[in-house]
Amino acid sequence: MKHIFQIFILALIVVSCSGEKKNSVENVLENGNIETLRKKRGELVNERQALNDDIKLLDDKIKTIDTTKNIPLISTHKVDTEVFKHVLELQGNVTTKNLLTITPEYNGILTNVYVKEGQKVTKGQLLAKIDDGGLSQQVAQLQIQTELAKTTYERQKRLWEQNIGSEIQYLQAKSTYESQQEAVNQQQQQVAKTMIKAPFSGTIDDVITEQGSVVAAGQTPLMRIVNLDDMYIETEVPERYVSDVVKGKNVKVELPVLGKTVDTEIRQASNFINPANRTFKVEVEIPNKDKSIKPNLTARLKINDYTSEDAILIPQSVISENAEGDQYVYVVKDKNSKNVGTAKRVIIETGRTQGDVIEVLSGLEKNDEIIEEGARSVRDGQSVEVINYKETQVNGN
Repeated sequence: MKHIFQIFILALIVVSCSGEKKNSVENVLENGNIETLRKKRGELVNERQALNDDIKLLDDKIKTIDTTKNIPLISTHKVDTEVFKHVLELQGNVTTKNLLTITPEYNGILTNVYVKEGQKVTKGQLLAKIDDGGLSQQVAQLQIQTELAKTTYERQKRLWEQNIGSEIQYLQAKSTYESQQEAVNQQQQQVAKTMIKAPFSGTIDDVITEQGSVVAAGQTPLMRIVNLDDMYIETEVPERYVSDVVKGKNVKVELPVLGKTVDTEIRQASNFINPANRTFKVEVEIPNKDKSIKPNLTARLKINDYTSEDAILIPQSVISENAEGDQYVYVVKDKNSKNVGTAKRVIIETGRTQGDVIEVLSGLEKNDEIIEEGARSVRDGQSVEVINYKETQVNGN
């Protein structure tokens, strides 16, 4: 009896396997019957739907048990208000108004040079002399004639005051004397042009023309004189800063060649906009007590054109932009004891940038917690876990 039961069970297994094999996809495809094919497809679709339903039930159960499963890990920064000093960075050249290459006012031979390079001179000091070609002798002769005309005039004047002689004689003597005086003055002015004098106090930087050379008025450079006491930097500023870069604004001057930094201010801002490049000039005063700063040195300027006492600054890297051109960041809301919260998209309005940070004019408030690391991978309303909380200022000032 036992053997008969075993044989029966074996037969059922064979029949079942034979039925499954008969109803397999391979057999159905080999059969090629349209009704059988449609029936088999319907069975498979029902099985797939049942599997999807079971998978969803499993996922929902996993979420209720493990709340941190697949939650993005992010780091945040708690925004604060701070002083924001925006600087405009420009390049300029050191110069001075007391830098002059002296040229002669008279043609002739440079007969004498009284100074040498590096010598300090005072305003009005005689530096060099040009051969006057006999002008001095002419002046001396004119002065003798002038003295004679003066004596004649004074005598004629006394006679006229005593009602002696004619009025015409008195007027002729007066006219002759005045004409002689004018002639002497003109000749003296010509002689003065042959003497080269220092236009201001300073140092002879270079003697360009040697003694004995023929010089031409207004053309031949004789020597260069410079005064390093009144130094300044001149630079050109784009016209959009015309209302921000004004007289009195603080400036940090860097002189790379000297390895020197000087704090100063703008002493003059031009009122003229150059139509060729749409810029205006500014002058920045620079002290030079040790005389180490020379004309034409290159300088880097950092002009404080804007200051906000309670600015909100964030890294530029956390800002995104939507299809409408609006800028936004993500902030963390409703954070629980396990540092899990919700990412919320916030539209912001930004202002000026400085380095890697940017000022936020609206959209954020003090103590808002913005997402930094991971900001590009979160979505609005998504749960996030904070793993690296930071509460430090981002502005380097």
